[in-house]
Amino acid sequence: MTALLYGLVLAGGESRRMGQDKATLPYGGRPQLARAFDLLERHVGRCFVSIRPDQQPDPLRASYPCIMDRRETKGVLGGGPMVGVLSAHVVYPDVAWLVVACDLPMLDDTTLATLVHGRDTTLAATAYVSESDGLPEPLCTIWEPATLAAMNRQAVNRTIRLRQMLAGPAVRLLEINKTGALQNVNAPDERDRVMKFLGYSEQEVRR
Repeated sequence: MTALLYGLVLAGGESRRMGQDKATLPYGGRPQLARAFDLLERHVGRCFVSIRPDQQPDPLRASYPCIMDRRETKGVLGGGPMVGVLSAHVVYPDVAWLVVACDLPMLDDTTLATLVHGRDTTLAATAYVSESDGLPEPLCTIWEPATLAAMNRQAVNRTIRLRQMLAGPAVRLLEINKTGALQNVNAPDERDRVMKFLGYSEQEVRR
């Protein structure tokens, strides 16, 4: 039986390189988190936002259904997005998760639809090959429930890196069709370049 597919927008990062909360940065007049959530929601049964406990008071995040990083996932050395993914699995252990980062301003419906259509439920995960280095791209991936269960059992006192988990043979890798669709934006100069590429005005770029 094919597991249901839920969506998770990763929005629990500290945005250190950006210098301000990436989730709130506007693209086309809307916060980046709002754009990512609305986009992902169209391709999954249910959609959630992954957050840290201290982000609960944030009004933007609070306007969406959230899954907080859970205490039982804190044993994952290195922290990072894997804590959010495993926390989602703990709450809904029988579903597959389409996980995307909130800082993908050029992600589009076609890229997500292709991933969902190309999903192989018999494998551990379905992911794209990164344009930048040819390695699996963890920021837009479907993780099957059995895989997450195994990762959760192995997580205590172990560093889990998403790209390493996607490097095995039991992963379906797809080629990206739209240039830049999975380009994540971590720093102000990167955002400036993407905003200009997307045709936003100088005033919007500097917000």
